[in-house]
Amino acid sequence: MVTALTKAHHSSRLEERLVHFAKPKLLIVDELGYLPLEPNAAHLFFQLVSRRYEKGSILVTSNHAVSEWGTVFGDSVVATAILDRLLHHSHVITIRGDSYRLREKRRSGLVPQRSTDKELEKLT
Repeated sequence: MVTALTKAHHSSRLEERLVHFAKPKLLIVDELGYLPLEPNAAHLFFQLVSRRYEKGSILVTSNHAVSEWGTVFGDSVVATAILDRLLHHSHVITIRGDSYRLREKRRSGLVPQRSTDKELEKLT
């Protein structure tokens, strides 16, 4: 999505792409922060969040705590502005513990029940 917004921005079609991503009743952004964002990407994402603010729902998943989003976006001011809009009227669900993938590996015996971080690194 961010790549599409970046391409649209460079080809002077950003407004068209923002309208496209603003239309769905629910926009799902999965694994936010998994890949590093280019500096301009944070500003484009902010524009999208602002466009959808109080008009359409956004579901965001991330392995990063909101306190780390300044690093995720490379700009704490933009991260704060994004979070301000996302967290207003929101429900935050924090999930702790093993992912279902790791849980399945443990059940199948591929990973010991009490793995250390070093043991987990060998599996990935």
